Amino acid sequence: MYSKDGQDYFVVDSHIHFWDGTPANQANRYGEGFLNCFYDYHRNLSPEDRVWSLEHFQRQTEEQVMHDLFEEGYVDKAIFQPTYLTDFFVNGFNTTEQDGALAERHPGRFIVNGSWDPRDGEAGLGRLEQLAERWNLQGVKLYTAEWKGDSKGWKLSDPWSYRYLERCQQLGIRNIHVHKGPTIYPLNRDAFDVADVDDVASAFPQLRFIVEHCGLPRLEDFCWIATQEPNVYGGLAVAMPFIHSRPRYFAQVLGELLYWIGADRITFASDYAIWTPKWLIERFVDFQIPEDMQSEYGVLTPEIKKKILGLNAARLYDLDVPAGLRLPSATEPDEAIGSEPAPVAPVAP
Repeated sequence: MYSKDGQDYFVVDSHIHFWDGTPANQANRYGEGFLNCFYDYHRNLSPEDRVWSLEHFQRQTEEQVMHDLFEEGYVDKAIFQPTYLTDFFVNGFNTTEQDGALAERHPGRFIVNGSWDPRDGEAGLGRLEQLAERWNLQGVKLYTAEWKGDSKGWKLSDPWSYRYLERCQQLGIRNIHVHKGPTIYPLNRDAFDVADVDDVASAFPQLRFIVEHCGLPRLEDFCWIATQEPNVYGGLAVAMPFIHSRPRYFAQVLGELLYWIGADRITFASDYAIWTPKWLIERFVDFQIPEDMQSEYGVLTPEIKKKILGLNAARLYDLDVPAGLRLPSATEPDEAIGSEPAPVAPVAP
């Protein structure tokens, strides 16, 4: 929980990792390049006093994770989003198994999400069922640009992807987190395109598609899709650190999301360990849309910030939010974590 100026904020960090990017786990130059690309994001977008050494960035200890998230970082609940990348890393970069082992040692702190790849065919469906049973999955993280052998990506609209989404529905896995963001070396830019989200969001209205990184740099495409699809959400991972390096750009990104899809469908994420939540949360609570942009984007109220920082993700994952941290209008538990928000139509200019 974070408190400031008489306001208390329930915090869900909805996109975190427990990775192994050490040289010993890098299978080839692509693994090294992938890790170094992450580090460039960390180094260039963080405040100077929050920049780690490359060695520290490559792998964090369990104690460091717990300190950064829960002791220093104000986080009430954190959601692991795995990224396997087994073509680049010997034991995988950030697997469900790695995440789950840490989560088991700290009950009540983490939500463990799984992952799947439609190129694994029938065998992968069985593996998904095993993960769902083992970790009681409520969500999965999908990486459409991941390389596998000769393949350099896939689409949500692929026939085998439909098979996996159908199985998610059968297993009660409703939260489908999809990486649709900036290009990461050596992955292909086109494989992160957001267009396939439109297809599956219409085909699977009972699933929620949380588009991580809100489609950047394809924000406009994402917004036009999400405003038509009430089960599409925008995750702020990668967008958040611009609050430091380019605050007006951050105001524009957030303002566009609020205009098109509203405050109920935006989720906070630090993208740990690329960034740590403490400074992001502090700056977000203090942040306001610049005055000369408010006629177009409005202002950020404590209610909007509370929804983004934790209440929206709590609703998606059926988390029990303490009564004192719910919004004043939410008098009943179901209203606090609620049903799906109504679609938001953009206001005519």
